[in-house]
Amino acid sequence: MSQRIRNMTEGSPTRLLITFALPLMLGNVFQQLYTVVDTAVVGQVVGVKALAALGAADWLNWLVLSVVQGFAQGFSILMAQYFGAKDYRQLSRSVGLSATLCAIVAAVMLAASQLAALPVLRLLNTPGDIIGDSVFYLRIIFGGIPIVAAYNLLASILRALGDSKTPLYAVIVATVVNIVLDLLFVMGFRWGIGGAAAATIIAQGVSTVFCYWNVRKITMIRLTAQDFAPEAAMARTLLKLGSPVALQNGIISVGGMVVQSVINQYGMLFIAGFTATNKLYGLLEIAATSYGYAVTSFVGQNLGGRLIKRIKQGMRSAAIIALITSAVIAAAMLLLGRLFLGMFISGTPEEIEGSMAIAYHYLAIMSFCLPILYMLHIYRSGLMGLGDTVVPMLSGFVEMMFRIGIALLLPLAIGQEGIYYAEVGAWTGAAVLLVAAYFVRIGKYREQNDNGS
Repeated sequence: MSQRIRNMTEGSPTRLLITFALPLMLGNVFQQLYTVVDTAVVGQVVGVKALAALGAADWLNWLVLSVVQGFAQGFSILMAQYFGAKDYRQLSRSVGLSATLCAIVAAVMLAASQLAALPVLRLLNTPGDIIGDSVFYLRIIFGGIPIVAAYNLLASILRALGDSKTPLYAVIVATVVNIVLDLLFVMGFRWGIGGAAAATIIAQGVSTVFCYWNVRKITMIRLTAQDFAPEAAMARTLLKLGSPVALQNGIISVGGMVVQSVINQYGMLFIAGFTATNKLYGLLEIAATSYGYAVTSFVGQNLGGRLIKRIKQGMRSAAIIALITSAVIAAAMLLLGRLFLGMFISGTPEEIEGSMAIAYHYLAIMSFCLPILYMLHIYRSGLMGLGDTVVPMLSGFVEMMFRIGIALLLPLAIGQEGIYYAEVGAWTGAAVLLVAAYFVRIGKYREQNDNGS
């Protein structure tokens, strides 16, 4: 067994969650770094118009890529459960069949995204002076969907088995490649946002190769040709786990696109300001997603081992850690937010001042409400580890309804100020549902007695 593979059914839950999440967190820092560099280079070198073009493409981009990511994340739940149960033959079977299903999903999403890019951007009221650049960027990014699918599957396999360090190393390598290529393609060759997109795809390819090389070294995964062949029972189980996660991500994205269509009506500077803050969203969420992956793996492995008391202990620890972390990140953003936002915004003094005011106001509102987002991730991930991907999917629907409702209705009452609250309103609605659902579900295990009770 690789030293990076981690059995999370033994040892201190708090220590396991933190040590598992820290490499993921650091990996996310690097991943956000190359997102930030992409945006900063485009914003500073190409200009505020190009920054707005990236922002107009953001939610559609996230819709397509997060659906692919959702399937891979859902499939990994079954892998974690087989690993916790020490059923390595079924673990290998689930890995092989997951690869087949991911390949099918990638092919479908590749074709659909290329066909839908321009019509969807038009539907979202994308301004005519930036829509051409937005479509060009998406064409290149969507061309890399098979690479994204392969990376997410491989990284999910590693995380399901308790290895959070290999995805970290993969992201570090990819970040270095992306930054170098950004400087070369955008600043050197002057390829504009197309150069930034190409740099991202190449960097993702490098991280995919790195993860593949390491997955091959895992001795407990012994794949045969038969493992890749369709098997109705396991395919249904995998799709039952993966489809709701993918649908949840898709639903959230649809809500985001509606909000984007409202933002687009306020003009280029408003779009640029929101884009600058949204590029910092990843930094706000960085620890939340890392803790989420840790919780899913921890709960999944311990459910496989029928250690229910240990699951409850781990969830309490995760919630406390997440609340403390969110408070620290929120304080940092409130103090240093203008400095970070300044990396993305360029143009005339009037353009800079207008975009900065919009961006920082939005950032401050999200920072104050950050603990809500962290609870959303912890309890959504806990439910997924328990094998429940339906309620998390429903939470995505709640997010969409709150996001759309607030974006469309609140500005009618208080003007454009209302649009700033669509995101935090969506977090709140989803978090209430997820926390309640977790306690109902874990309560069903209260009378069970097992080795961890």
